[in-house]
Amino acid sequence: MTSTFTIGGDLEVGRLGYGAMQLPGPGVWGESRDPEGAVAVLRRAVELGVTLIDTADAYGPFTADLLIKEALHPYADGLVIATKVGFTRQGPGQWTPVGRPEYLRQQTELSLRHLGLERIDLMQLHRIDSKVPLADQIGELALLQQEGKIRHIGLSEVSVDELKAAGEFATIVSVQNLYNLTNRSADPLLDHCTENGIGFIPWFPLATGKLAKEGGPLDLAAKEHDASPSQLALAWLLKRSPVVMPIPGTSSVAHLEDNMAAASIELTDAEFAALTA
Repeated sequence: MTSTFTIGGDLEVGRLGYGAMQLPGPGVWGESRDPEGAVAVLRRAVELGVTLIDTADAYGPFTADLLIKEALHPYADGLVIATKVGFTRQGPGQWTPVGRPEYLRQQTELSLRHLGLERIDLMQLHRIDSKVPLADQIGELALLQQEGKIRHIGLSEVSVDELKAAGEFATIVSVQNLYNLTNRSADPLLDHCTENGIGFIPWFPLATGKLAKEGGPLDLAAKEHDASPSQLALAWLLKRSPVVMPIPGTSSVAHLEDNMAAASIELTDAEFAALTA
């Protein structure tokens, strides 16, 4: 199993990344309950070899970005900060897509400032806004790319048809969709990405549900590997396709270390088949 993936043909990252969504307060809103702990988690992630950190302007808003900058700036060579634009926030747990070109541009400029970057390596459209022509949304990101403010463009929560449609206006190098051992509704999209070398970033990757119950396939495999069910869930994702880059998030150093240990677990074909079934 390859431990790295090259985004867009030129950005090599470790396939097990870190997602910053859990760093702001409840409902992904407001300040972190433990800013010092958040900084410690981010620094430990890089110490453990994480080279892909995923964030978004909407996390806080900007809480996660400012913590990332505080913890890690100036950034180590080879560390990729991926972010997203296109979601507005009205309060805890509230998310409304806005894809107007001027808004996407404003938020990109703010992301550059808050993260302390001159160029964003991977900018993902957080959601397609149904009220704005897709050509205008992707077109604005392509303009920012031409201006050198964005290196690569990705999408989030899309179908195969939407991915293909967006590809008419720019080169799309990654998608980020809900996907885990118990929710595989994005299987067709993942298969398309695998065939075309497009990075697939599954969010909420640790869901294990009833599979982790005693005597279940996940429980048995975890005992066989002396590992936790969540580690096995990540190992299953890593084996599912070479384009998969899980980004488990946590605000705890202990959970982070547990998650990162999953990179060293190699499932047998039989174990993978049992979990898949």
